[in-house]
Amino acid sequence: MELLPKLFVILMLLGIVGSLGSGLFYLVRDRDSTDRTARALTIRILLSVFLFGMLMLGIFTGVIEPHGVNPNIR
Repeated sequence: MELLPKLFVILMLLGIVGSLGSGLFYLVRDRDSTDRTARALTIRILLSVFLFGMLMLGIFTGVIEPHGVNPNIR
């Protein structure tokens, strides 16, 4: 895998973790309303689904070369 796909995956994972952290923050801070918590967790789910789709697209187009536990077995 080249540098650009790795950087994209790392940035997406940081965005997912950041959204999860903001959801936790709003869950603790806003005790009466859960709108911001739900929005933050929805963004986390959307980012996760987008990352999964982009990884599948990268595998199908050949940008990313997957390997298993033992890549020498074919």
